Order: sequence, then structure tokens, then C-alpha cells
Amino acid sequence: METRHLPSNANSLFEMDEETTSQEPQIKALDDFPPEEKDLEEDVKEEEEEDEEALPHSEFLDIFEEGLARLVQDPLLCDLPIQVTLEEVNSQIALEYGQAMTVRVCKADGEIMPIVVVQHATVLDLKKAIRRYMELKQQREGGVKHISWKYVWRTFHLVFNGEKLEDDNLKLKDYGIRNRDEVTFMKKLRKK
Repeated sequence: METRHLPSNANSLFEMDEETTSQEPQIKALDDFPPEEKDLEEDVKEEEEEDEEALPHSEFLDIFEEGLARLVQDPLLCDLPIQVTLEEVNSQIALEYGQAMTVRVCKADGEIMPIVVVQHATVLDLKKAIRRYMELKQQREGGVKHISWKYVWRTFHLVFNGEKLEDDNLKLKDYGIRNRDEVTFMKKLRKK
């Protein structure tokens, strides 16, 4: 009895028998597979058994958070909060390598926000970083649910050394802003 294989684009798990008139595919027996495929199938079965023995989600999260807390105690990362995001870790590393800078943004209530942006950032990048900083802060503190950023940028300017940062496409360096410089929120004056 001779078997004929399906075209190369057909599923290799099926074979056709010349004597079969129904043209229905027949599933290969496990013994028909090459040894590599048998090993692969056994590995998959072992992984499934290991998954059954895996930790519950809550225990896994506890272990992960403990490990993360130890990482954050590193002198390089000690300024970061316990519920740190990947973006915050990457920003901190970029700061250490000199690829980013911290712009201190002063609010009207006296709060200073340390905003990390890349060295070649634009005013728009700074605005987006301020937004991300505030959103993370709200998530952690459970503050106001929604801020209308369209309203914020319509109502306030960012000002550095008395100069308004009006052009979103201009780089911060073009305004003379360097690492650890202070930029302030200033309310726009109404036009009458």
C-alpha cells in the first residue's frame, strides 16, 4: 500500500491513501512522526503539566513586587516609586547615561514636577511628558479622574526666563533649556 502526500501547502498531519475512494484525510499515528516531532510533543505535554503546578496569580504578583522592590532600592533607581513603570525605569537609565534631562516644572501652588525628557525634546514632547507624569501621579494617589489637557494648554503657557514656549515644534535647547532648568506654568491673559 503506497501513500501519497498532499501538496506542500496542505497540512502535513494528513495523508491520502491511493486505495481510498472517499478522499478523506487520515490522521497520522504518533509512530509515523519523526523523532524530533515526538520530542516536541512530549515537551509540550511536560510544559502543560508544569503549568498546572505553577503559582496562583496573586502569589506570582507578590513575588514579582518583592523582587521589584529590591531592584528599586538600587542607588541608580532609588528615586523611583514602588509601582514603577517601564517608562520610568528607562527614563532614569537615560538620565544616568546623559541621554535625557530633567526639566523642573513649577506649578502655581508651588509644587515642582521633575519631568524627564530626551536631550533633543521639543516643547510638545515636554507637554506630553507633563501629561504622563500627572496621569501616573493621579493613578498612584487616586486624585482627580480626568484633566482636560486641551483646556490646560488653552489656559496656561509654559514660561522659561520670561519667554513663553509657544512653538510646540521648537526644541527645548533652542529656548536655552538645559538639565535641571525650571519652567513655570503661567496663566494666559485674556484678550478683551
